[in-house]
Amino acid sequence: MQKIRNIAIIAHVDHGKTTLVDKILHACSIFRDNEQTGELILDNNDLERERGITIVSKNVSVQYKDVKINIIDTPGHADFGGEVERVLKMADGVLLLCDAFEGAMPQTRFVTQKALALGLKPIVVVNKVDKENCRPEEVYEQIFELFFNLEATEDQLDFPVIYGSSKQGWMSTDWKVPTTDIFALLDAVVANIPPAPTNDGTLQMQITSLDYSSFVGRIAIGRVHRGAIKENQPVTLIKRDGKIVKTRVKELYTFEGLGKIRTTEVKSGDICAVVGIDGFDIGDTIADFEAPEQLPVIKIDEPTMNMLFTINNSPFFGK
Repeated sequence: MQKIRNIAIIAHVDHGKTTLVDKILHACSIFRDNEQTGELILDNNDLERERGITIVSKNVSVQYKDVKINIIDTPGHADFGGEVERVLKMADGVLLLCDAFEGAMPQTRFVTQKALALGLKPIVVVNKVDKENCRPEEVYEQIFELFFNLEATEDQLDFPVIYGSSKQGWMSTDWKVPTTDIFALLDAVVANIPPAPTNDGTLQMQITSLDYSSFVGRIAIGRVHRGAIKENQPVTLIKRDGKIVKTRVKELYTFEGLGKIRTTEVKSGDICAVVGIDGFDIGDTIADFEAPEQLPVIKIDEPTMNMLFTINNSPFFGK
């Protein structure tokens, strides 16, 4: 089985997350030389392009060296916190992206707390070090303090830091030494994010996201937790309330680049899209036909208003 890394990218609005994903796709030669592509590839609905933010998570995949990297581009706004919590369940690590001047923002804290609580391994990316008045070293200290306050483990506190400029297309381990590519970041992902675990046994897969096609209808997306799922396989859909529905997988897809490719089997650790499961909801489990076992239901915070009161430590405070 090929090596797999599942990573989610979390960041405050307008800190360069979607631009970074664009650069990763280009660096891994996803596009043909003669293929015309624009910016903000993942922000592909009208509202996202108008507002310059990510609302609905997307899945893309790149091949770097001998490793398949599944990238989960998550919403960066607390208003879409439920979406964030669901897709983090598919990841084994996160890229925490911060502006080299603004540092960690309140919504960064919100999503980071969720990721650390799930035990995900973080890699910190201090972006936009090409900006005037940037303060990457102070931002690093601020992020370390944030992790400590959020009760990160010793392993999570020992996080690697990558500096760079998504807009200019370079990443480096030293912000004073620019490079010509973003491979330092991809190397850090391969070296620090744990490989997706392989769990033997009967099928278990939790539906954490969905897609829609006018040809096949609703498509269930999730990571295979245990065993393997196969095309044309009879399976059991276990609803959140425990109700059992017998059904069958009609088509099976994995992610490649910006799209999906059809396959006959997906093993545990990989993320896939399943066609043919009717009546599913987010949090349902796709399990073995004969001996179904339900995965723990995803707990999502109820909609509420969160306010964070902190001391104003802005460089321009009082000026």
